[in-house]
Amino acid sequence: MRIRYFLLILTGWAAWGCQHRGSQRADSTAEVDYNYHIRPILSDKCFKCHGPDANTREAGLRLDTPEGAYAALKDNPHGRALVPGNPAASEIYLRITAKDISQRMPPAEANLTLTEEEITLIKKWIEQGGKYKPHWAFIPPRKTGLPEADNDWVRNEIDYFTYSKMRSAGLEPSEEAGKEALLKRVSLDLTGLPPSVEMQDRFLKDKSPGAYEKIVDELLQSPHYGEQMALDWMDVARYADSHGYQDDGLRTMWPWRDWVIHAFNENYSYEKFVTYQLAGDLIKDRNAESILATGFNRNHKITQEGGVIDEEYRSEYVTDRTNTFGKAFLSLTFECAKCHDHKYDPISQKDYFRTYAFFNQVPEKGLFGTIDASFADPPNLKIGQDEIRGILNFIHKKDTADVYVMVMKDSVGLRKTHLLERGNYDTPGVEVTPGLPEKVLPFTASRYGNNREGLVKWMFDPKNPLTDRVWVNRLWARFFGRGIVATTGDFGMQGDLPTHPELLDWLAVDFREHHRDVKRLVKTLVTSATYRQSSKVTRQHLEKDPLNRYLARSSRTRLKAELVRDLALSSSGLLNPEIGGPSIKPYQPEGIWEKSTSGRGSLARYVQDEGNDLYRRGMYVFIKRTVPPPNMLIFDASNRDQCEVNRLATNTPLQALVMLNDPVIQEASRVLAQKMAGQPADQVLREVFRKIICREPDSRELKVLAGFWDQETARIRKLKKPDLLKVGEYRDIPVKEYEKTVALMYTVQMIYNMEEAIVRI
Repeated sequence: MRIRYFLLILTGWAAWGCQHRGSQRADSTAEVDYNYHIRPILSDKCFKCHGPDANTREAGLRLDTPEGAYAALKDNPHGRALVPGNPAASEIYLRITAKDISQRMPPAEANLTLTEEEITLIKKWIEQGGKYKPHWAFIPPRKTGLPEADNDWVRNEIDYFTYSKMRSAGLEPSEEAGKEALLKRVSLDLTGLPPSVEMQDRFLKDKSPGAYEKIVDELLQSPHYGEQMALDWMDVARYADSHGYQDDGLRTMWPWRDWVIHAFNENYSYEKFVTYQLAGDLIKDRNAESILATGFNRNHKITQEGGVIDEEYRSEYVTDRTNTFGKAFLSLTFECAKCHDHKYDPISQKDYFRTYAFFNQVPEKGLFGTIDASFADPPNLKIGQDEIRGILNFIHKKDTADVYVMVMKDSVGLRKTHLLERGNYDTPGVEVTPGLPEKVLPFTASRYGNNREGLVKWMFDPKNPLTDRVWVNRLWARFFGRGIVATTGDFGMQGDLPTHPELLDWLAVDFREHHRDVKRLVKTLVTSATYRQSSKVTRQHLEKDPLNRYLARSSRTRLKAELVRDLALSSSGLLNPEIGGPSIKPYQPEGIWEKSTSGRGSLARYVQDEGNDLYRRGMYVFIKRTVPPPNMLIFDASNRDQCEVNRLATNTPLQALVMLNDPVIQEASRVLAQKMAGQPADQVLREVFRKIICREPDSRELKVLAGFWDQETARIRKLKKPDLLKVGEYRDIPVKEYEKTVALMYTVQMIYNMEEAIVRI
């Protein structure tokens, strides 16, 4: 059966590949669009040698601009690379079809070839006039009219676009997911926690037309909503509890994390959310809260090791802030332009260092103090009891000692910024002033200002084509498993094209028109008919759309590493629901920190926490950069070395071993078994199943579980080992039937190991 299913998947992939290539062939007979048909070919096969980077440009030929393509050739003044309407006179077409290998492009040593379909598209494009367009992501978004759709299916504007696209691919929408599956999905998506049995009962009993929307509103008001939204942002902001590098000493940035949770719960507009983080120390109405938010810019790694060159490391810090800005807010690979002009995107090395200039004004050194001498390098913000009683009352500080957090503050005098030759800190070139890539949106200091506040004004200028698109796409990926632009961190020419460009633009403009209200956008996404579809995969889906690009079903996604822990704690009743506060150190294999430490500082040894702190949510687990939590790494958690906008998703045997051996899973199984012991077997199995899987088990599942429970009970009686319930530090709950309770513990653990337990369906 598994082999047949595997072959079916392979057949689907092959069919989809043929269809995808076939659609490109079909397009070649109609109007050929530069952005959607031609630019991807040129970017992949030509721009490395004939693109934006002047240092690697061959024969003086530039194909990424119409001026370059239409100009006379350097070695043949009478020739042109591109003659609109005439492929036979266009050197680009002649060279890609040349029989002589020495003349053919791309050259053999490049190991790149054009397919017949790609050559046909280029020929057709030239015949149609060889028209260039700005890169799609650099054209400001605009709203278009809603496509036609089945009015009985659509629930909001999103559905018109998705319906039209899936129908064009020969697909129909899937039926709506069952109420149990839908509740689990939206609860996990909005709070990161499974719905309680009480919530399940309440939702199933509510037969009103607005039952689902009421649950969505309830979840959006939960304080756990802010935690769930903050979890992704911590990856973007490269949040960690240690400085990094070899010594990897302690830092106190957790109050910044508390602010992020607070900002999402209070539904700060995206503009305010970003402004506070990038320029909260510079805005007119700045206060302790807005200054605290600028800790976003100081979350990068910082060295505490002696013998470093201050300017070298200071330059690394500014580089990190620049790269993070480009990826986090513009989804552009700025880092590629530090040492040379970008090879694919219109970002010059000068553009890079003009952006760098915004973040180059902090009065910091490469090295300040030594390990444990500074938990927050200056500039920093002191948070005492007065601040906690005042504007910073959202910070969950557990003692009266002052806490210091790294923040931003510009120097009194303007530090000069130079382009660094080859990106080296010790080879300054020409002086540059603050600015940004012209192709995105021209920047002038007289209009915006020459500091980080001006940078934010440029970002939220209505003409900026990227800011709103990037955020909307990232939220879409969060709730649908894949972005409208699949490369959520790259909107450049090497990134994927949007599958639903009109929908992406509609969402971006609508978001801006409604004051960048994040909760409103989230509610729009999760109340759409598109989101509410079943995730059942049919043969037709596998044949026509195995990646679910056309959204004719819901996507199945595994829970993030932190949420696997949260599921176990919440379903077993162990969860400590505190919001915010310092990070905690839960169970961890012995010796990991000790074997990788320099032996200095308070983090040289791992000291496990005790009591309720052991049962806090996964997002509060202590992140030491050189030794991230191993169980979370196995489930693809970020190590927070740098900005990450989309985690990889792997499937490895180690993940199964974690689910079988992780003390958190074992302890949750033990506690749940002890709490349920003594009740009727059928009731126990139903209750446990609903707590973990969030639906009623069917009769076949109950039979399997009951049989396993009986089998394990008999096995345990033969072992005669009195200590099998000694798992974890949570108090022991007395039980009368020891062997049956141990067997129930193993049965519960088996339920945790079901795929459906840690997959959002």
